[in-house]
Amino acid sequence: MNASAQPSNGGHTAAAARHTERHEQRREQTDDKIMRATLEILIAQGIGAVTIESVARKSGVAKTTIYRRFANSDDLIRHLTHTLELPIDFDGIEPDRDGLEAALRRLVDRFDENIGLTAVGIVLSSSNDRLREVADNVIRPVCRHFAAFLARGAERGVYRKGLDAPFLFRMTLGSMLACKALGAPGDGSHDAWASHMAALLWPTVRA
Repeated sequence: MNASAQPSNGGHTAAAARHTERHEQRREQTDDKIMRATLEILIAQGIGAVTIESVARKSGVAKTTIYRRFANSDDLIRHLTHTLELPIDFDGIEPDRDGLEAALRRLVDRFDENIGLTAVGIVLSSSNDRLREVADNVIRPVCRHFAAFLARGAERGVYRKGLDAPFLFRMTLGSMLACKALGAPGDGSHDAWASHMAALLWPTVRA
């Protein structure tokens, strides 16, 4: 009898695990909608426009669901500030001339896909401390990854040692924003910008 019961128990366990996984995925998707709506309202209308009601309208998530996760608008913004990250690294990219262009392309792709270059420009130009805190929380880790990529190239003798990585990153970010605002060179694509920027940086970074 025990032997015949085991498959049933195993089936129930597997079903429960699948149910838990689906529940976690739905929760993550809901949280992402809430955070993206919060950021969009912050950028477009300012911090005073962020309320549970406005985020519910923007995200399509019920107010009751948002209230179960966050106490108020300050809690929403605090969560956004501490959890918003840009999923980017330069692992797998060889630190050479072609790799520099590939790294720049990955950089602009991630910023534009996950946040939007226009949004980044608005946040960085804002005098609101909370908005700047959100921007710094996103940008600092990316700058560290970029610096590590350049350091890896320097260790291999391809890139120059002692490069001012934070300055080069800020210059790169400024170029991205300028091209978005004014229109990128060539065909206007991320590839065209990355190619032009790599050509500009290469005499500076090469060993």
